[in-house]
Amino acid sequence: MDIAVCIKEVPDTSSIIKLSPDKRFINRQDLTFCMNPYDEYALEETLRIRDKLSDTKITAITLGDSNAEQVLRTALSLGVDRAAHLVTDAPAGEIEVFFSAFCISKFISTLKYDLILCGKQAVDDDSSAVGPMIAQFLNIPQVTVITKFELKEDKKSFIAHREVEGGVEIIEGVLPVVLTAQKGLNEPRLPSLMGIMQAKKRR
Repeated sequence: MDIAVCIKEVPDTSSIIKLSPDKRFINRQDLTFCMNPYDEYALEETLRIRDKLSDTKITAITLGDSNAEQVLRTALSLGVDRAAHLVTDAPAGEIEVFFSAFCISKFISTLKYDLILCGKQAVDDDSSAVGPMIAQFLNIPQVTVITKFELKEDKKSFIAHREVEGGVEIIEGVLPVVLTAQKGLNEPRLPSLMGIMQAKKRR
């Protein structure tokens, strides 16, 4: 199975956020950055799938300036097989959502893929749009804000749970599909020291 997971560099949620002088973007000076928390759930789910299906290959993808490389290093330290950095002049948080989704989907279209995962939203812009837009650009189904995911025995179909007002919606479908991950889907693991050291050596 081939899986693509989309991750983004965002300001650490413990940081004090200030706007740029023109009020258009976040002032990045003196901020610390990390992987978008919802993307951590998406990434963890890919790793759990591979824990069950050893022939699974995971490609982590991010878009942004040179600073975005750190989230790919984190993904590599956790064990993804490949990392792809779509390099831009501007930081990820200053790139229009439509453009981000278009570029990412164009790259994914060059890959062999069965499953695409994203976080349900990025905590810096709260757009919740990149995952659905990727599905639209690739013309494949999507299931958003999932809290449970299970591949069926044929490895070609799935069951996904998503929270809705007053209950849980259970959706069955076939691959390929875009999923967006919600809190509660899993508990993201931490990288090991060996994983961190190995990630530093990879290019």
